[in-house]
Amino acid sequence: QVQLVESGGGLVQPGGSLRLSCKLTGSLFSIYEMNWYRQAPGNQRELVAFISRLDGSKTNYAESVKGRFTISRDNDKSMLYLQMNSLKPEDTAVYYCNAQHGPTVQYWGQGTQVTVSS
Repeated sequence: QVQLVESGGGLVQPGGSLRLSCKLTGSLFSIYEMNWYRQAPGNQRELVAFISRLDGSKTNYAESVKGRFTISRDNDKSMLYLQMNSLKPEDTAVYYCNAQHGPTVQYWGQGTQVTVSS
């Protein structure tokens, strides 16, 4: 079955950087549109970044992270990345990797905690 496993979360000071990774197994990675979501305590899960399937030529970001976060993919390695720079305390959340194929097929990772605090 398809599995998504995130890694790379942790504790970082404001202004610091982290790179999240997500590995997909059990299917052909390149066919999936990929997303990063996040959920802070008491908040709904929100879409942070999107990258199109195949060549990843299209990306989109939440306004709150534009210019600070970069989503990318490596189809050969079945990996999704989120480079997060200039981190702020309000970026603190559990970050989830999401794979979508068509309107009805999607998979979620277990999440990785990102905490931005001094």
